[in-house]
Amino acid sequence: MAKTDWKAEAKVLKKQLKMLRAELGAKPVKPVKAAKPVSPLAPAAFPVLPRIGGVSFAAVEAGVRYANRRDVMLVHLAPGTAMAGVFTRSSTRSACVRDCQAKLAIKAGGEGAAIIVNSGNSNAFTGAVGATAVAAVTGAVAEALGLPANRVFSSSTGVIGEPLPHEKITVQIPALVAELAEDGIEMAAHAMMTTDTFPKGAAATVQGDGGEIQIAGIAKGSGMIAPDMATMLVYIFTDARISAANLQKMLARNVGPTFNSITVDSDTSTSDTLLLAATGKSPAAEVKGAIAKAFEAALRGVMTSLAHQVIRDGEGATKFVEIRVTGAATDADAGRVAFAVANSPLVKTAIAGQDPNWGRIVAAVGKSGAEADRDKLTIRFGDLVVARDGWRNPEYREQDGVDYMKQSDLVIGVDLGLGKSARSVWTCDLTSRYIEINADYRS
Repeated sequence: MAKTDWKAEAKVLKKQLKMLRAELGAKPVKPVKAAKPVSPLAPAAFPVLPRIGGVSFAAVEAGVRYANRRDVMLVHLAPGTAMAGVFTRSSTRSACVRDCQAKLAIKAGGEGAAIIVNSGNSNAFTGAVGATAVAAVTGAVAEALGLPANRVFSSSTGVIGEPLPHEKITVQIPALVAELAEDGIEMAAHAMMTTDTFPKGAAATVQGDGGEIQIAGIAKGSGMIAPDMATMLVYIFTDARISAANLQKMLARNVGPTFNSITVDSDTSTSDTLLLAATGKSPAAEVKGAIAKAFEAALRGVMTSLAHQVIRDGEGATKFVEIRVTGAATDADAGRVAFAVANSPLVKTAIAGQDPNWGRIVAAVGKSGAEADRDKLTIRFGDLVVARDGWRNPEYREQDGVDYMKQSDLVIGVDLGLGKSARSVWTCDLTSRYIEINADYRS
């Protein structure tokens, strides 16, 4: 029996198919992209978040970049709402970020507020055109809701360097206002996703003086994640009675150990925004004293949860990793070592391959610029002491390290043995899927 030349037959079939299409006048069929897989580290479901008095949400399809999905969301905040925020410190930050920073510097007069967010286009590095787009969008929202323009905050996330088609957003403002509802927070979380594979939410309840205080937050972020402040958008809402000044202090104190302690790929965005709004609608008295401490702890918990969810949705991630540094001579050194290990491509690819290659961790510590002493350094995988006293721990077995690396949640411990400073940073592994996502992002 003669051997079939499959390549030759395939060429003939392709030629015949092309001729048949020409005869029928058919256009070539474009390949359909496969559905985006959800991160294996994703939570089972979006959490049940409490309704926050004085906050309502809406989301619509505007077609900014994506088709057949909600891509613009609006939040309406009641009169008397206090606002606080932190942002990227990128020198190429977006027009939206600059506008929000300017507006937060203006003392509020008790008016309500609004937040409008679009995905698909970051409106960054767009010059005067970008500022015009921000003014058009926020101005339209202000007019529709009867708010001062300086109380409408906007965010954009997506491709950098392309003008924002703001008319696609402004034409949808009436529909957004008509759909505002207190229970629309999950819908809003979906609308601001870009390469995210799941919406992110977290909540907490604090027993205040005279009633409960509720906190609920949503976030987006998956790639281009690194301080300051990772590449993400975060919006947290509470019904607490608290001044804007105190709200800002609490936010600033807690961004360091939460959103500024995560990294996916060491790249910082142009659009990072975290807005915190307090409507004052809780029956509880003003937040102060012991209640203030409890409230701040709860706020930090919500921020931590959202930050960790961003890492669990890191582009292509299959492992959630804490880099836990102890025994550093200074706080700055603890941070240098933690981020050197967390951002090392060699460490991250070893984790992806479930390879306990602890030598790469030693190398990352050495390149960090922090004070380190080989003979005082200890490396751990969870509870496994891998290296100590300047060389490999004689009691460590490679198979134990291999077995540990098979887990989805990992802790890599680095004790420098030089002082009392410590820092934890959270990251994920680096897989071929990360390359696929980013190589294809604008295709």
